[in-house]
Amino acid sequence: MADFRGIFDFWFSDQARPRWFVKEAAFDEAIRLRFESTLRAAAAGDLRDWQETAEGALALVILLDQFPRNIYRGTARAFATDGQALGVADLAIQRGFDLMVPADRRIFFYLPFEHSENLADQDRAIDLIRERIGDARTIEFALKHKVIIARFGRFPHRNAALGRPTTPDEADFLKGADSSF
Repeated sequence: MADFRGIFDFWFSDQARPRWFVKEAAFDEAIRLRFESTLRAAAAGDLRDWQETAEGALALVILLDQFPRNIYRGTARAFATDGQALGVADLAIQRGFDLMVPADRRIFFYLPFEHSENLADQDRAIDLIRERIGDARTIEFALKHKVIIARFGRFPHRNAALGRPTTPDEADFLKGADSSF
């Protein structure tokens, strides 16, 4: 099982950064091999003590929010720990931990809100990104997430993985270039 420094060493390495938001089987497999047991421990609540420091909380959010999207890509398990990630991120932000980490890492505290299918969480993601990061491209990406939730109340690209029916409007949307992330 990895500690939070191991997560940082991997996730923030020069090799991993360009692969963060890219669908790549080899990267997904590298994360699975190295961190799946740690993810399972986090999902079981065994790593709650990581929430006591800014670095530990950030690693826990990455573990619960980002790694499942790689390890379990295309399945319901990819989203199974989203609620836990959101709770950890919310508590960390309340404690000011997001402002204690380097600016280029801060976004990972806000992504659980951006990944949420709740419109209020989407608004919070946008507000946090505007106020605490300020990068126009990052704000634009958050706004794209919100537009989808405002329109559909959910992310249609998750429907198949989650076993949800797709409406005709969603099916038309899914044919477009900006339908998934």
